[in-house]
Amino acid sequence: MGEPPKTFVEIWKLLDGVSLWTGRIFGWLIFPLIAVLVIEVAARKFFIRPTVYAYDMSYMLYGTLFMLGAPYTLYRKAHIRTDFLYRLWSPRAQGAVDAILYLFFFFPGIGLFLWVGWDFANTSWMLAERTVTSAWGPPIYPLKTIIPLTAGLLMLQGISEFTKCLYAALKGRWP
Repeated sequence: MGEPPKTFVEIWKLLDGVSLWTGRIFGWLIFPLIAVLVIEVAARKFFIRPTVYAYDMSYMLYGTLFMLGAPYTLYRKAHIRTDFLYRLWSPRAQGAVDAILYLFFFFPGIGLFLWVGWDFANTSWMLAERTVTSAWGPPIYPLKTIIPLTAGLLMLQGISEFTKCLYAALKGRWP
């Protein structure tokens, strides 16, 4: 059957590498998140002096970690899937179904997410928007910028996955 064309392999390595490295880099956000929560618990429990920043920092760090972990999760094929039928299909059928789903559901959804997210973040930057949920009131526009960034990274990984699906549909095996 032969190997996939060298150009495809290079594109897959590049796009998968972006998701792999962003996942590894942003995965480190778990440590500042843990630190903020431990400091907050200690301040409340032992000093009876809650912080004004813990709530905002925790949801911002968690949101960033969750969002920017999505392309890495797609790369690792760890998103939810109902495998009870899928696993019984041939690689050709799996690739064909996956390619159709990427084409008609994933790309339009992520494209809309990118478009709306870009407008959402841009408006937030123009207004120098701040949170209204706490007395601290930190800027929220950096967090809102994560939305289109995530959509862009998901789009790149989606292209990689889509071309792998096409390869499986055409060749009858996964690359």
